[in-house]
Amino acid sequence: MASLDVSELKKNAKIEIDGHPFVVVDFQFVKPGKGQGLYKCKIKNMLTGAVIDRTWRSGEKFEPANVETKKMQYLYNSGDAFTFMDNLSYEQVEMQADLVGDDKWFLLDNLEVEVLFYNNRPVGVALPSHVIMEVVESEPGVKGDTATNVTKQAKVQTGYAVAVPLFIKVGERIKIDTRTGDYIERVNS
Repeated sequence: MASLDVSELKKNAKIEIDGHPFVVVDFQFVKPGKGQGLYKCKIKNMLTGAVIDRTWRSGEKFEPANVETKKMQYLYNSGDAFTFMDNLSYEQVEMQADLVGDDKWFLLDNLEVEVLFYNNRPVGVALPSHVIMEVVESEPGVKGDTATNVTKQAKVQTGYAVAVPLFIKVGERIKIDTRTGDYIERVNS
């Protein structure tokens, strides 16, 4: 792959620094009164999740990261490993729990996700923006408690606990934002 110039940086660009893949989270070009322009970036290590600040001068070069994404289907987890299947080749890959992180709470059987590969090794998963899950445990709402925005805890089928409005009952399906983990709305099935 050809080297990238710092001027080609943009949000979500994937680059390699010291043998580690990074994704650009935030990007800003600063032109001081004298001298060359500076590119201030927040970059996230795709293997560890650590976010760091880096500044480059105009003209600096770096290597693009050898990353690709594949649409895959979540199958199951066993112990510390999560198994995904390629929708086209039916090839299965396992990803360790530390790479999946808190996204595990939103993995439903047969959910289509994007698995991120670095040098042909799975390193992360990108979920859809929301999932629909069934409430399996919840306390009944207290009658007469009519203050606005009152919530209670509910547990969905993956074991994830989410704050929901008082009217949500066991057996109902709710939409949850996978980026924040928040309740969005009740879904009529």
